[in-house]
Amino acid sequence: MPKLTGAEALIESLKEEGVEHIFGIPGGAMIDVYDVLYDEEEIDHILTRHEQGAAHAADGYARVTGKPGVCMATSGPGATNLTTGLANANMDSSPVIAITGQVPKSLLGVDAFQEADILSTMLPNTKHNFMLRDASKIPEKVNYGFKVATTGRPGPIHMDFPKDVQNAEAEVEIPTEAEYDKELRLEPDEKEIQEAVELLAEADQPLIFAGGGVVLSEAWPELREFAKSLNIPVTTSTMAKGVIPEDDPLSLGIMGMHGRMTANIAITECDVLFGIGVRFDDRQTGDIKHFAPNAEIIHVDIDPVEIGKNVRVDVPIQGDAKLTLKEMNEYVKSNSISRSPDQWNERIEKLRDQFEPKMDYDEKPIKPQRIIKEAMDVLNDDAIITAEVGQCQMWAAHFYEMKKPRRFVNSGGLGTMGFGFPAAIGAKVGKPDSQVVDIAGDGSFLMNSQELATVVENDIPVVVAIFDNRCLGMVKQWQDLFYDERRASTLLGETPDFVKLAESYGAYGDRIVRPSEIAPKFKDALESGKPAVLDIVIDPDEHVLPMVPAGGKLDKMLT
Repeated sequence: MPKLTGAEALIESLKEEGVEHIFGIPGGAMIDVYDVLYDEEEIDHILTRHEQGAAHAADGYARVTGKPGVCMATSGPGATNLTTGLANANMDSSPVIAITGQVPKSLLGVDAFQEADILSTMLPNTKHNFMLRDASKIPEKVNYGFKVATTGRPGPIHMDFPKDVQNAEAEVEIPTEAEYDKELRLEPDEKEIQEAVELLAEADQPLIFAGGGVVLSEAWPELREFAKSLNIPVTTSTMAKGVIPEDDPLSLGIMGMHGRMTANIAITECDVLFGIGVRFDDRQTGDIKHFAPNAEIIHVDIDPVEIGKNVRVDVPIQGDAKLTLKEMNEYVKSNSISRSPDQWNERIEKLRDQFEPKMDYDEKPIKPQRIIKEAMDVLNDDAIITAEVGQCQMWAAHFYEMKKPRRFVNSGGLGTMGFGFPAAIGAKVGKPDSQVVDIAGDGSFLMNSQELATVVENDIPVVVAIFDNRCLGMVKQWQDLFYDERRASTLLGETPDFVKLAESYGAYGDRIVRPSEIAPKFKDALESGKPAVLDIVIDPDEHVLPMVPAGGKLDKMLT
């Protein structure tokens, strides 16, 4: 066995796991690892300008590739700066591997310079976290971390790496396969499968509600097959946009607080609701007492904790979404089960026609709906849209029609401002041949705008489309609707000039003030081959509508 330092063992172990990119920032407690990376040719390290940006970039990379994204930071403040990004990944079940430096083991607990009890900090914000205490066992521990991150319900993993272990030499065997004894029930119960299929086939008004678990298990082909075989309409969470093409006759778009009217009415009227890979969180359900009030609910999830946690469930099925849908499809075929389009499908079609969203506004200031319409015309079906958090996110989720999965990347559970731009960096690194656009609000973009330096220095040509209303738009919307327009601390003022900001970093910058400018200037930004910022001046008083007030009924939307 070769003799390696702990730092060398870590990098060799990451290579063995197939890691090609790392996002991070060095520091004193990680300098030994970065010294090894200096001569490394197989791993590309991308120096971000803030550790939160590194975590979000790793998250964005994971979401579009399906492979773990890796980020690194030094001890103390470097490590704590990763926390928001990992909490975000944890809420959205994204496989991120975070490695932080730590003071030597002999100094743990004495408040040494840049020491933080990061294991305790990360405990509620990760799927698992641990310390690398023995250089000889690093390959095993790294392999274990990757297995935990990607097995069952994915999630972020944190490894804390003391500086003395980085320096220590040991005989190291690579690769080393870790034992992983966390047996998960992936195969669904056969009787439950039969009950679910027959319930849906016999229903008068069935509906499928697909969530992020369908994306994580790559179950969208099986989902589409099942929906089409029984002619069942499909609504999704924002995490599952594209699992069924949103221009498909069976697609209702997203549901929930800022969902499509058709989808929310369908949820309220359906008599059997088939939820798969969803958490049924409060933004989706509104008032639990009135959620799907007429429906028997089937709930499929790989995580048994989620089943029955938020809504009553009549047919619980623990299992992997892909395996479950495969068995459901096989049961449909073997028993020649079918369901012809009927009055329910006609009802859905009428609702769709009635509530078709308007997007062709010609007003100035520009309406955000028009921006989404023009962007869809310019971008191809492989384009990746990342979203900041707030109004911009909901406009993108509501109006942008996704044809494919893993193309819409947003902060679903945590709602993290500053997520979209660094996530776009990770997405572009993971899918360099795809167009990548960050739909941004000015408030959210400013949370991590320093990453303009990252995209320019590393030649990562993403486009940031800022919906510029000079305010914290979603908070202002709530103030307008529910607090008598008392706009406390939500108006951002006139700084900065986003075009000059972009140009100061060496990026492409342009401003759009008329609807006729949107498409040509989008094309110019994409064709520039440079990182680009489009400052799009929008109506500051435009609200994201329709909207279900918090705790309200899904079919009682503000319009």
